[in-house]
Amino acid sequence: MTYIFGLAFASLTAIVVLAGDFALKLAADRGHTGMSSLVMTGVALYAVSALCWFWSVRHISLTQAGVAYSMLTLLALVLIGTRWFGEVLGPRELAGIGCALAAMILLAKVG
Repeated sequence: MTYIFGLAFASLTAIVVLAGDFALKLAADRGHTGMSSLVMTGVALYAVSALCWFWSVRHISLTQAGVAYSMLTLLALVLIGTRWFGEVLGPRELAGIGCALAAMILLAKVG
């Protein structure tokens, strides 16, 4: 059960960070200043994610938490970038994503 709690908190960390990343990207694209409400929202979400991360690594190893977090954020950021911000993935980016996923899968087996 501890392992499940750890993975749940790692996943929650990723979701909160993704929300913060989304807010910061919107602020950057709209030319907001560093003190705008979108930037402050992103900063606040990062602070919440630190607490989620703390609870994650209390329940599982840093390696296990890192692999779960990395896989979720990598895939979600690619989806957000391509879907909402119109970013285009070329063969080089797709190969890089594939290599990153393969590395994370290998790390998960060791962790």
